[in-house]
Amino acid sequence: MASYGFRDVYTVSRLTTETRLLVEGHYPALWIEGEVSNLARPASGHLYFSLKDQAAQVRCAMFRGRGQRAGFVPENGTLVLARARVSLYEPRGDFQLIVDHLEAAGEGALRAALEALASRLEAEGLFAAGRKRALPPLPRAIGVVTSPSGAALQDVLAVLARRWPALPVVLYPCLVQGREAAASIARALEAAGRRAEVDALLLVRGGGSLEDLWPFNEEVVARAIAVCPLPVVSGVGHETDVTIADRVADLRAATPSAAAELACPDATSLLAGVRQQGLRLTRAVGIQMQQLKARLALARAHLLHPQRRLEQLAQRLDEASLRARHALIEGLQRRRLGLERLGSRLAAQHPAGRLGRTRERLDTLAHRHRLALGWLVSARRERWHRLAAALVQVAPQATLARGYAIVHDPLTGSVLRDAAAATPGQDLRVALAHGALRVRVEGIEPDVTD
Repeated sequence: MASYGFRDVYTVSRLTTETRLLVEGHYPALWIEGEVSNLARPASGHLYFSLKDQAAQVRCAMFRGRGQRAGFVPENGTLVLARARVSLYEPRGDFQLIVDHLEAAGEGALRAALEALASRLEAEGLFAAGRKRALPPLPRAIGVVTSPSGAALQDVLAVLARRWPALPVVLYPCLVQGREAAASIARALEAAGRRAEVDALLLVRGGGSLEDLWPFNEEVVARAIAVCPLPVVSGVGHETDVTIADRVADLRAATPSAAAELACPDATSLLAGVRQQGLRLTRAVGIQMQQLKARLALARAHLLHPQRRLEQLAQRLDEASLRARHALIEGLQRRRLGLERLGSRLAAQHPAGRLGRTRERLDTLAHRHRLALGWLVSARRERWHRLAAALVQVAPQATLARGYAIVHDPLTGSVLRDAAAATPGQDLRVALAHGALRVRVEGIEPDVTD
């Protein structure tokens, strides 16, 4: 994008991109009717064509995945109804439609009615999985609801004859195409349920267009299937055809032949299974017989003659008697020992004995008390002597006796400990070991240690 002053100049890519986004955002998916022209089928499998009417035409593209699901291949000149999204092909700037569904134009009204009926029946629960019934594993007879002249009946009979030739098959004839077909199918289903002569029903028809299969989309057929007391297998059309009858039925098959295969077990497979089960049963019985024989042989080995059994019981009785005798003797001995211990304890508790023991203990305690008291007095006396001697050693008189003197100030009575505390000419009192001296200080000599 380039800007020239106030003008906003678009590139071609910007214009086509913004146009595509504008067109795709404005138009939702829509239905459009027109005539096919310029149809091209390249090797990729995509379809390219135009839709036109009397006044205009528009290019269309239908990609391969969508085309395969549509089930309808258009031709030039075909009037079709398409569901498409509006778009723009940017490389060429072409306006186009991207088609995801295509059908003949006449089927549109039928499909709208079909969708409306399907929505109503689904709301009522006719399609619910919970109401579906299981098929009997071994049916006694199979019923077929179809046209007697249709190819579907022959396909079903061929499959049933191949899978289980002896299985009875009951035909409930009805119309499968046309205006009266729906009522005819409903009557056949009602008759099959009322007669109750089969275990399951096959509702089948070959393929065809939407109009051909329309009786199987009628409400009367859907409700007849829902109220039928027999399980119903629906095999209508081909695999891509899904009708309302298919959705209401207890089981849906892709084709009439597939419906017959689902409802009828394969006799060959069943017979092979029975044979396999028989072989397994024979092996199991043989193994069990071997186990029983082994148990019997073991039981025989442990089985004793009655005389031998009596001898064993007699021996066990003798052993039990000996054990009882020994137990009795041991019990008496324990009782005797217990009585002796009690007698000893009782004798020890007699008053005379207790009194003698108490007197002996008292004498012992008195002797110990006298000894302890003498030891205590001696220890106290010795300690007193030591303390007295120590007191004498530290007494002032003992210090004076060793040649020391005590100097007092006679005026204050204080003891002089430092020569510097005296003054020359001061009168002092000197106490000696014996007597005292009154002296006058002539001078003060300094401490020799200074």
